Amino acid sequence: MGLLLLRIHMNLESIARVFHASLMLLLARLICSGSVGTEPPPGNWPQFLGPDANGISREIGLLDRWPTNGLPLVWEKQIGTGYSAPSVHGNQLLLHHRIGDEEIVEAFEADTGKSRWRYAYASKFIDPYGYNNGPRGTPLLTSNRCYTLGAEGKLLCLDLTTGRKIWERETAKDWDVPEAFFGVGSTPILEDNLLIVMVGGQPNSGVVAFNAQTGQTVWENVGRDNWQGMTMIGWPGEPTVHWMNYWKQASYATPVAATIHGRRHILCLMRQGLVSLAPGTGAVNFSRWFCAPVNESVNAATPVVVDDLIFISAAYYRVGSALLRVNPDGRSFGEVWRSPRASREMDANTGRPVSPVLEMHWSTPIHHDGYLYALSGRNEPDARFRCVEFKTGKLMWERDESWRTRSGSQPPVYGRGSMIMAEGKLIVLGEGGLLGLFRLNPNQPDELARVQMPQLRYPCWTAPILAQKKLYLRSEDRLLCLDLAK
Repeated sequence: MGLLLLRIHMNLESIARVFHASLMLLLARLICSGSVGTEPPPGNWPQFLGPDANGISREIGLLDRWPTNGLPLVWEKQIGTGYSAPSVHGNQLLLHHRIGDEEIVEAFEADTGKSRWRYAYASKFIDPYGYNNGPRGTPLLTSNRCYTLGAEGKLLCLDLTTGRKIWERETAKDWDVPEAFFGVGSTPILEDNLLIVMVGGQPNSGVVAFNAQTGQTVWENVGRDNWQGMTMIGWPGEPTVHWMNYWKQASYATPVAATIHGRRHILCLMRQGLVSLAPGTGAVNFSRWFCAPVNESVNAATPVVVDDLIFISAAYYRVGSALLRVNPDGRSFGEVWRSPRASREMDANTGRPVSPVLEMHWSTPIHHDGYLYALSGRNEPDARFRCVEFKTGKLMWERDESWRTRSGSQPPVYGRGSMIMAEGKLIVLGEGGLLGLFRLNPNQPDELARVQMPQLRYPCWTAPILAQKKLYLRSEDRLLCLDLAK
């Protein structure tokens, strides 16, 4: 009996050792994977344009129809100014906003709106065109870190749980960066252990990769060397580029990481046009000029990548849209279609310049089943809700969303709003606070519901975000949390 008990005890000790070793290995893997950029759990919205950086939510179990009196309000808060969208990881919502003379990175409980911590620093930024003076970029979250890029170019890495500063870089001081039109507005992205930032430094530091753990510079590229001598597509006479060291490089479009023909690309729609970079080295794969000939113009809509196709668009001075196909070598491309086809393409019937099929100001189109859904237009009177066949540029349908007056009442249109996709439907936030739900339909606009949010006023220029069945909306001074669960 004693021998049997001894053997049982020894077996239990052996099992315990194996279990302990397995547990330690699992914990080590979790700790290592959580050091910088872990795959977000379902329901998170940890970065600009959501979990897959395309404006599409993975969530299910959402309301098919909205109540006639609107969606249930979970909480609302008055916040500081800015255009930064919130980001959500677990029950933490991170917002970058400005109050007085400080930019503030603030963590809230996502389900209650209660503030957990805040990190503030001084900001002297004044928008030269009279828009608000808050941050434009969206927080980037991992399991334990928060990265932000302020309106003056301060790059921060904070501890997600406590708000403690881990490192910072003053990009405007470390590089020769010409002053931007509306402040710094591109959002960083993570690729492995590299934080990819559109810095805009002259002459060849348009894009910089930082070590995400330490903030040290790993590589920098884009500028004079890749643009010099290139054809300026769409400009009168299409001259070649003679690089000027006062040119702005940074745009307001966020970089996109994509795998095309088995090769990883960092695609950056810069002020001058589209550039593909190798993530590890920053080497340029290819460049394509895509820029308005008028200096007071920007690129702001993020590229849309589907398989080996890249869609780019801008709303300034008829730059329009283009669809490019990357060749199998990964270092060249062809043009599938362009709209307008030339800088002064004229309509044979009206004798007037042809309007672009899509001209995206700041929002990014949603791609679904071979079609793009977008709110197109440079100014409020130009706004159109359009569906375009992705591979051909054919206009399937359009709806007038123009807003021709700025009276005290809110307009019954979406204007140049923003949208996301969830469970096969589009959730659209108009720039005057109109919230709508649309079924995806390439044959006609199919609006299921709409509600004017009384708390929101023009301009609502930040796209909605959806996390754990909660819809978050912001205007320049208000943040709302709505319940979308069935």
